[in-house]
Amino acid sequence: MKVQLFIPCFIDQLYPQTAFNMIKVLEKAGCVVEYNSNQTCCGQPAFNAGFQKEAREVALKFADDFNSADFIVGPSASCVGFVKNYYPDLLENDCNKEKVLSVSKSIIEFSSFLIDKLKIEDFNAILNGKATYHDSCAALRECKIKEEPRKLLNKVKGLELIEMNDNETCCGFGGTFSVKFGTISTAMADQKINNALATGAEYIISTDLSCLMQLEGVIKKNNLPLKTMHIADVLASGW
Repeated sequence: MKVQLFIPCFIDQLYPQTAFNMIKVLEKAGCVVEYNSNQTCCGQPAFNAGFQKEAREVALKFADDFNSADFIVGPSASCVGFVKNYYPDLLENDCNKEKVLSVSKSIIEFSSFLIDKLKIEDFNAILNGKATYHDSCAALRECKIKEEPRKLLNKVKGLELIEMNDNETCCGFGGTFSVKFGTISTAMADQKINNALATGAEYIISTDLSCLMQLEGVIKKNNLPLKTMHIADVLASGW
């Protein structure tokens, strides 16, 4: 199966190892992985800030960059959810709407692709320790992802997965929300981290590095005994 990688801009700039680990896992699953280096942003930051004209321009470029794959696979439910759910309305009256619709139907989040399309749960990953899982708002509500990451993590050798209280509660990131409402954002992150610590977990794992970036900042500032890991990094561990 041929897949094209969609690497969100913040992962490209801040967490490139996650992109490489996603390739590692996909190739182990037998996929032919392609990466178009012309790709840029999905347009979500512009859209959320109210710049719909600029967001449409980015969306059209995205559709041109990703038009030749069976699936477009991305390691961010937030970005994937935006392309899947908002592109059709954003380009509703555009002459290129059909191309955009094709892209929005082809894109899928990484863990969902492994479970729902490839039907593979076990990658012989090894990570010794206790972990808890954070359900991102986008994964739950935009991509309808709940059980897929848990199925994958339950097959990781040496990993004990413990559910935290309020695992579906927002981490407080929300893009520019964390900048405009810093006090509220930090309080939400504190609540999430305290719930994770209460489980005795050493790791917080998620499908979304945007959430993990938010949590990691508070964890490091307070020197807390927790590490954050994207699920692709977990699945690429130990082999």
